[in-house]
Amino acid sequence: MSAQPFRASSAVPPFDPGDPLGLDDLLTDEDRAVRDTVRGWAADRVLPGIADWYERGELPGIRELARELGSLGALGMSLTGYGCAGASAVQYGLACLELEAADSGIRSLVSVQGSLAMYAIWRFGSEEQKQQWLPRMAAGEAIGCFGLTEPDIGSDPAAMRTHAKRDGGDWVLNGRKMWITNGSVAGVAVVWARTDDGIRGFVVPTDTPGFSAPEIKHKWSLRASVTSELVMDDVRLPADAVLPEVTGLRGPLGCLSHARYGIVWGSMGAARASFEAALDYAKSREQFGRPIGGFQLTQAKLADMAVELHKGILLAHHLGLRMDAGRLRPEQISFGKLNNVREAIEICRTARTILGANGISLEYPVMRHATNLESVLTYEGTVEMHQLVLGKALTGLDAFR
Repeated sequence: MSAQPFRASSAVPPFDPGDPLGLDDLLTDEDRAVRDTVRGWAADRVLPGIADWYERGELPGIRELARELGSLGALGMSLTGYGCAGASAVQYGLACLELEAADSGIRSLVSVQGSLAMYAIWRFGSEEQKQQWLPRMAAGEAIGCFGLTEPDIGSDPAAMRTHAKRDGGDWVLNGRKMWITNGSVAGVAVVWARTDDGIRGFVVPTDTPGFSAPEIKHKWSLRASVTSELVMDDVRLPADAVLPEVTGLRGPLGCLSHARYGIVWGSMGAARASFEAALDYAKSREQFGRPIGGFQLTQAKLADMAVELHKGILLAHHLGLRMDAGRLRPEQISFGKLNNVREAIEICRTARTILGANGISLEYPVMRHATNLESVLTYEGTVEMHQLVLGKALTGLDAFR
């Protein structure tokens, strides 16, 4: 059978610089509605103040923002029951993208609340723990944090020093955690500790005597985000404070995989905001008598940025479909986190060059996103750790030990 000649169709839509691959066609009407709702909220509630919040190094009104996010269904968004929205993984990813397009700190608030603290309770907690905390956390009435990283323990959580000992019918928890998002505003902390039976998770109300969460200051990244240390000094907890359904590192690492998935999408939000700022600037900024977007070198930069941005979004969407089908592996999440955060940083750096000196000004989002992504690059697994995860998967040889 002879091949049919190609014929242009009047149904082919015009080229859209904002969606050059036509990725919108992959989304359902419900997907678009979720995306547009979160984008509208971020435009109304975050973008007007974010540059000032970042410059001041604070996130004012965080509890009110959390309640509003709860009303949107963005907290524990992909979880089911207990007041959670039960959204698809793709819809949760789209929400992460739109939140991080406003600021990484806002997406971090949502990720830690839903993908770490709530997910740990939802996946590994008792029915009593779920009923006590998840409805209030889904509504944003209670903020949660997740304590795994320690002052001297990052990529090797098996070496953690925080420990819990049995004392009669109680547990006594001692130790310190570091770089904890939401820590000093949280009403509940999920803390991982060594026990005689292995590593266990504990649901710790933050008003428990002996628990404190001093805020970490002097950050040059994620400045519009609450970051804290957790200090546990003979924190006495009842027997039922422990998460009953998991022992060992598979508990916290499973939570981290869930959070990393959101980063795969979120990092593309920061990249998109920086790309859009550079594109708009290139079309209006004039040098040598014409817009700089008309010069070949600037167009090459814009083209390369667009290619990596939309490849990253396509990768995120693919991983979301696999998660919704129950087929997403941790190595595949590492693939997405490694690629997308690394490319997002490069997009921000290239956008900065197009803006020239204006690229370092908070009047534009580029430098803010670039510095935020330096933290995103490290948390939930460094570049090196994800390279080793993929290296082991590819070769069958373990380079961790």
